[in-house]
Amino acid sequence: MDKQSFQEEVKKFISRNPKRTAGALLGLLAGILILTIGFFKTLLLALTTLIGYYLGSRFSIEEDLKDLIIKMIPERFK
Repeated sequence: MDKQSFQEEVKKFISRNPKRTAGALLGLLAGILILTIGFFKTLLLALTTLIGYYLGSRFSIEEDLKDLIIKMIPERFK
């Protein structure tokens, strides 16, 4: 099997199994992080990433963020 046909087979596998590929890459990344920075630091990184993702998906960039800023400004400055 030459390099070109191997690359095409890998591309076909990834296109047929995107969730498995993403899971494998996430597992590889988690393993590397655990080995390099430790379990609890990796857990903290994952937790803060999930919190950031949740907050980012909860607030729309335009209207929700503007509403949040308006709520934070005291009445005397409005």
